[in-house]
Formats: sequence, structure tokens, C-alpha cells
Amino acid sequence: MNKTPLHTQHQELGARMGEFGGWDMPIQYAGILDEHTQTRTKASVFDICHMGEFELRGPTAQADLENLLTCNIRSLAVGQVRYGFMLDDDGGTIDDLTVYRMDADRYMLVVNAGTAEKDAAWIKSRICETTSFSDLSAALAKLDVQGPKSRDVLEDVLGCPLPDLGYFRFNELESCILSRTGYTGEWGYEIYLPNAAAGPLWEKLVAHGLCEPGGLGARDTLRLEMGYSLYGHELSAARSPAVTSRGMFIDMEKDFIGKQNVAADLDDPEVLLVGLKFDSKRAAREHDKIYYEDIEIGEVTSGSVAPSLGVAVAMAFVEPEFADYGRTLEVQIRNKRFPAEVVDLPFYKEGTARKLNH
Repeated sequence: MNKTPLHTQHQELGARMGEFGGWDMPIQYAGILDEHTQTRTKASVFDICHMGEFELRGPTAQADLENLLTCNIRSLAVGQVRYGFMLDDDGGTIDDLTVYRMDADRYMLVVNAGTAEKDAAWIKSRICETTSFSDLSAALAKLDVQGPKSRDVLEDVLGCPLPDLGYFRFNELESCILSRTGYTGEWGYEIYLPNAAAGPLWEKLVAHGLCEPGGLGARDTLRLEMGYSLYGHELSAARSPAVTSRGMFIDMEKDFIGKQNVAADLDDPEVLLVGLKFDSKRAAREHDKIYYEDIEIGEVTSGSVAPSLGVAVAMAFVEPEFADYGRTLEVQIRNKRFPAEVVDLPFYKEGTARKLNH
């Protein structure tokens, strides 16, 4: 398995390690519940060095990205980040990603670890000769500092005030790229920096009294509470993102690869992604079947206890006629069915990501 530049630090901290996207990653340190609560109330630092980063530049980079991605690129300002999908010719999701506009004709894409190699091959096969492609992944580390105290922590550690960044904005600084997107629902920052600088910064962060290391287990419960889709669960090559996002992050006013099937799914979806909330802590798991009056009408894509809510929640694909909010469905967990209410996402609505003065 691949290892991040912080692998030794994780072992020294006693992290429980596990495979994720071909990488040996920390799943938990103190425990998922503790790390989840730490992120919601103070700050956590996550090793996200396994993610891939690509740079596209040149006079045709914008046009190529308009064709490759579902989100609008033309209106993206320098210093702004946007989330979108990259699709195959049939409208299936190759990956979900973020695009950073670094300059007028220079962009950075941040892609999922498990799809990075496939993404690179797809992009290189679809861009013009006048667009250059560079894979920055091997040289670039990424730390995510997330939580309502993250600004205080970073300013203490770095010894200087941070720039005032809006949500989904970034600054390209002398020593790093600092952005504010997050995957937890809380105020936080992503720091892109050279591999050699990752270890010293990590050690300063985990030594801070308001910051603790967080693993992928807590990162998953945090994203699930926010209703964020995960590639390989809610998103896959088997479906277009129309049934997952219900048209969000898809600009149907422009042309892009896979648009025809996306349009068909928006008009007449076979399934829709919904949130399910239980009245107990009995958690559903991926592929658990969903029923309405003994008729199977869907299956779970992600499920867990939501630590911030004290009950179990899940995301699931169901047939459209059963996707209305307030409807009670049944989820078969092992050999018993449990009632669950279809609810609006996100499950957790008190996140600080969009709030000021953090």
C-alpha cells in the first residue's frame, strides 16, 4: 500500500491503520466518537495526503474543463473553488472533485485517491494539445484542520493572522495554498504544502491544546451527518450524479461529457438519493434493503450512528415515488426491519462552515 509522508507519525501516535483507496491510512486514534466530538467542538487535523492534485494550464484549459466537468468553469473567479463531477460518455461518475482557479489559464483539480490514476488517464485523453497536464500528487501534501477553533489553532501555530477567506475560497501563499472548503460541515482549512513541510506542521498542530488528530472513521461520520456523498457509495460509474445531487453542481446550460444521459436522469430518474433518520442507534449498512409495505424500493448507500444527533442515520437510493420528506420506510438490518423517516439533508444543521468569526 502507498504511505503518506505522515505514516511514521501515525504509528507513533498509536493510530489504528487500514487500507483506503490503496493507501495505509489512520482510521482512528482516541476513538471515532471522541474525534468526531473534538471536530464539532474544537479542532482536529486530518492527514489527507492521499488525495490527488492535478494542474491544467494553457489557453485551452478553461474550455477543456468545461467539457470534462459538470460545474461551470467560465464564471469561476481566480481564488475561488468549485465542486463538480467528471463523467464518462454514458454519464456515469468517474469522480467527484474540486477545481481551484489559480490564475486566468491555470487550474488545480483535487481528486479522490482511489480514482486518481484513472482520472489522470481520462483527462489526458480528452484535453487539447495546447493544454498542459501535470500530476502534482507525489510532491504535494495536504492537511485538513477542521472545527470551530481551527482558525485560532492555525494562527497560534503559524504565528500570524490568517487571511479572511470566504467559503470555497483560497489564497496561494508563499509557503502553501490555504483554502476553506471542508468535508465536515465545520469551519476549517485545507493546507497544501511540500511533503517535507508536512511533518513539522502536523507535530505542531497535534501539540496544540485545542487540536487533536482525527482519522478517516470520524471523517466519515462527520461527512455523513452533513449528507455529503462519498465516491464508491453514493457516487459511482454505474449512475449519473443527477440522481445523487438532483441537479446541484451540474450546469445544464453548457455542454459536457455525459450530458445527454444526465438530462434523461433529471427528467425521469429511476432512483433518488434520500436521507433516512431512525429513532434508535441501530445503524444500517451499505446494501441493506429498504421496503414500503413489503415492497422492496431501494437500498442503503451509507449508514452509521450520528454522534451529534444520538440516533442512527443513513443515505439511500429509493424509487422516486417514495422519496418525499416525512414518509416512513422500513430498513432491513440483518433479520429485522426498522422504521426510518425520509428527511431533508443535511442531518446535522448546526455546522459552523458558513458562519463568520471563527
